[in-house]
Amino acid sequence: MSNQEPLHRLPVTTLTGIGSQSAVRLQKLGIKTVQDLLFHLPQRYQDRTRVHPIASLVPGTTALVCGCVEFTDTAPRGRSSVISRISDASGLLSLRFFHFSVQQLQQLKPGVHLSCFGEVRQGFNGLEMIHPEYKVIHEGEDPTETTLTPVYPLTEGLSQTTLRKAIKQALTSCLRSDSLSDWLPHSICQTYHFPALTEALLTLHSPPTALSASTLENGNLPALKRLAFEEFLAHHLALLLSKQEYKTWQAPVFRVDSLAKQEFIGQLPFTLTGAQQRVVAEIEADLGKPHPMLRLVQGDVGCGKTLVAALAALTAVCSGFQVALMAPTELLAEQHFRNFSQWFAHTGVGVFYLSGQLKGKARANTLQALAEGSAGLVVGTHALFQDSVSFHKLGLVIIDEQHRFGVQQRLALRAKGHDEGRIPHQLVMTATPIPRTLAMLQYSDLDISIIDELPPGRKPVKTSVIPSERRDEVIARLWHWIAQGHQAYWVCTLIEESEQLQCEAAEKTAQYLQNVLPDARIGLVHGRMKAADKDLVMQAFKNGDCDLLVATTVIEVGVDVPNAGLMVIENPERLGLSQLHQLRGRVGRGQIDSYCLLLYQSPLSQAGKERLGILRESNDGFVIAEKDLQLRGPGEIIGTRQTGQIQFKIADLARDRELLDHVQGAARLIRQEHPEAIRPLIERWNGEIRETDSLFATVYSP
Repeated sequence: MSNQEPLHRLPVTTLTGIGSQSAVRLQKLGIKTVQDLLFHLPQRYQDRTRVHPIASLVPGTTALVCGCVEFTDTAPRGRSSVISRISDASGLLSLRFFHFSVQQLQQLKPGVHLSCFGEVRQGFNGLEMIHPEYKVIHEGEDPTETTLTPVYPLTEGLSQTTLRKAIKQALTSCLRSDSLSDWLPHSICQTYHFPALTEALLTLHSPPTALSASTLENGNLPALKRLAFEEFLAHHLALLLSKQEYKTWQAPVFRVDSLAKQEFIGQLPFTLTGAQQRVVAEIEADLGKPHPMLRLVQGDVGCGKTLVAALAALTAVCSGFQVALMAPTELLAEQHFRNFSQWFAHTGVGVFYLSGQLKGKARANTLQALAEGSAGLVVGTHALFQDSVSFHKLGLVIIDEQHRFGVQQRLALRAKGHDEGRIPHQLVMTATPIPRTLAMLQYSDLDISIIDELPPGRKPVKTSVIPSERRDEVIARLWHWIAQGHQAYWVCTLIEESEQLQCEAAEKTAQYLQNVLPDARIGLVHGRMKAADKDLVMQAFKNGDCDLLVATTVIEVGVDVPNAGLMVIENPERLGLSQLHQLRGRVGRGQIDSYCLLLYQSPLSQAGKERLGILRESNDGFVIAEKDLQLRGPGEIIGTRQTGQIQFKIADLARDRELLDHVQGAARLIRQEHPEAIRPLIERWNGEIRETDSLFATVYSP
């Protein structure tokens, strides 16, 4: 293998035994270079370091045994198979093969000595192994291994043997040539008791016999923690580098119109909280700089993020620029459009709406207004970044529930405001509180503002956890609630991903409730309805013409009905805590006491009881989000993999969460004392940096 090129650039085909076909298969595992091979870690280990007497075997365990073949024959009944009986000095063991060849029958003849490795099971005639790995042992040959045997993640057509040989070859080569640079400063390794890079890789790929398989697999080994820490660090550095570059770009400078702001706030039926005023001041300071704002506003359900966004929009339009607000669903976009139209009614600013459902003349008029500049503010869905949409002077992009959009969607909208070397300011919002550690890792290229105060008068929602066997009691309570002139939600959830099944469940539930509550006015909303039909139902509910709204989780965001103070959520055990908290946030928006009933299916697991108990005890979204991260992992907090969830090679947010507390400090040290290590670390874990790339637009986006 040539060493002219650094390891991270050497293709795997430079290794002996890896041809073009194997290279294609390795690429499916994300392995293109020799360095990629080294960071493809075992998922578990096999102990072949000692031979177990057959008499000591226990069903369910995996072991290495040696024995002499007593006989080999095809099974007389049942599925076609070959059975070979082996013995050692302590007992007998059957080997069963359902897929076999003539060559195997000849090989497994009486008198041949075998070493066999596999899982022990209880068979019809005593203990057996099904399809064990085996080989013929010649006299004087030692069947044991000197280290634990790694078992790697595979893909079709690739064997453990091929992968083990390639990784062993790569390890030997990098040790011999010392070509794998350790970019983690020695002082950091000392502080956290991390081994050197090559030592860590050797431990994980060729673990010494002193380490047991269980020790290696429990995730606490310093060798594994060192690699996980380095990957977290590289990701954090990449985002910081992205932010550094982003801040060198130019953006329009906005000036706050104090009089317009005073009039805007004065016409509101409420006063801003201290937290809202603080966050507005942070945003206004950003908008007054010649570099683009990139700020995330997060806060609990009902904290008033939308109004904060409206004040940012006011500053932009008063400075002569257009504003685009993008929401993930038509339901939420329509809600924002109504709010912004009402708030800006006295300002003379043209507020427009654009979605995929807007057709014909209405669409043409909106597109023309955006292009000419008569539309000062547009609210819409992903339709805003389609090719047919052009802006006259886009200066601010606001994105709500930003984790639901893919990175490229956000970039496409921002690109529409690229004008004379300037790009729009960006304000992104989420009603899903993000745990501190996760925010640091996922959003360290954003400045973060937190609205940590609810408006006065917001009453905490009282939550009860009720088994489905008490459904009749819940329905009786529901009818009593409606009879008092109040409104309620009934939320249907299914564990299946199929939207169609969820909608069918909602339809059946609505019909059932109409049968048992014949005098109730029941509405139905689900994701497969046409936007116009959904809007009619929602408007009826908002206007008080509907007592009970049966819905799927489509109502998670964007619905504000103060008179709706009761929510029933079916099968809450199937949802993440943060999503349940979002749903619960639809009630408690008026002056009446509000309740959320979690109607679960029995029996509930211990973990399920713990999760729902957290929701019952707390109304604090940040507390709930932290618990959700611990119990369910990051996917439930920041969205699905399709919309930008972090993908790590080795690090695991649930397993390695404690490392995150040290990443920022390590990043500061490297930037101050070892700046030469930044790019190599990023390239090792995130991919090669090309100077022609926009860092924000590639791997460094959240």
